[in-house]
Amino acid sequence: MLSKNNREILAISLPSIVANITAPLMSMADTAIAGHLGSEKYIAAIAIGASLFNMLYWGFAFLRMGTSGMTAQAFGAKNTDKQTVILLRSLLVAFTIGLAMILLQRPLIHFMVQFMEAKGEVEALVNTYTQICIYGAPAMLGTYALSGWFIGRQNSRRPMYISVAVNLINIALSLTLVYYFHFAMAGIAFGTLIAQWFGLFFGLYFVLTDKLQISKSLLFSIFDLSELKRFFSINTDIFLRTLCLIAVTLWFTRTGAAQGDIMLSVNAILMQFFIIFSYFADGFAYAGEALAGKYCGAKDDASMTQTVRNLFKWGFGIAILFTAVYLIFGSTFVSLLCDNAAVKAQAAEYVVWVALVPIAGISAFIWDGIYIGMTRTRSMLLSMFTAMVVFFIIWYFAFPKWANTALWLAFIAYLAVRGIVLRLLYKSGDR
Repeated sequence: MLSKNNREILAISLPSIVANITAPLMSMADTAIAGHLGSEKYIAAIAIGASLFNMLYWGFAFLRMGTSGMTAQAFGAKNTDKQTVILLRSLLVAFTIGLAMILLQRPLIHFMVQFMEAKGEVEALVNTYTQICIYGAPAMLGTYALSGWFIGRQNSRRPMYISVAVNLINIALSLTLVYYFHFAMAGIAFGTLIAQWFGLFFGLYFVLTDKLQISKSLLFSIFDLSELKRFFSINTDIFLRTLCLIAVTLWFTRTGAAQGDIMLSVNAILMQFFIIFSYFADGFAYAGEALAGKYCGAKDDASMTQTVRNLFKWGFGIAILFTAVYLIFGSTFVSLLCDNAAVKAQAAEYVVWVALVPIAGISAFIWDGIYIGMTRTRSMLLSMFTAMVVFFIIWYFAFPKWANTALWLAFIAYLAVRGIVLRLLYKSGDR
């Protein structure tokens, strides 16, 4: 029979895994609908547009992570007023950033489209898609804040419900607007936009059911200078950490592209192995955020120690399972994702490297969650920066001599170093 702490971990991690798996369905649904509009240009436009927004919103992921850690600590301290203030402050920041994105949409969209080098009819379709979807920015960022708040309050079911509902509404609306009203690209974009705003209001409905007490003094405390300083300090660290992550990801893609279309395709397919694993690993990282934050706020060191130990048991169990599956069925998965013989042959050579990713990376995922819960974000930034430097050093000395192997070796080292640095900092008393 599972212990209480293990039940707590699973109660948060399992719904989070479901939410993670359903999250990419929005862009997948848009791509599938575009694929039946009669021209490959629609698919290209959706691919570019979705990538642009994914990258843009990725930079503001701190709205979820920072909110989660601070809320979990207030939850552990049983401070309901502070939990309410954190939510209101996070929503205010999210809406402010979202509104700024709308007001600056012309230069922002122009820069993004030019960066992706979209041309001709594809550029026009990308502009149509982005000029509509940009109005969903406040909703998306607000939903980030709500998801972090719910997880901090030990409730990962609500973000799961929101994710599932948003995807179902997006699919239904996009299909209706495209095939019944014949709105083509605009129909796909409006379906996505409406679904995003529904997700926000669905989340706010959950907040209302909690019947929070919001007084005038509580509203003024949103602007408390010391708390604002802490809020922006935590979120700045996470934002800079995310920039390091984006730098590694973009360089990985760029290096693959520099080796030709076949190797670019190989890396794109193999990276799906990492993404699938990350959905499961992130589920346990979210449990780390919620529980580490709760026990940190409650100053319960014994429960914190037990949580860390159990998180790593679950984490390494998942990592070993994924490594075994990838080693045994890796080539089969590649064949399911691709029909090109040259790409399949090249990808088969790197399956062993991909199989090492779960073992190398699980510590980074689990420690990230724990550190977010403890709001030790400066340490997270330090570990990510150190890992990024190691990645580029290995790439510099090993590429192009070792070709694509150098790239995967650098990536595996990058994942491992993140976990090692955070473990050393935790062991040295950074709590």
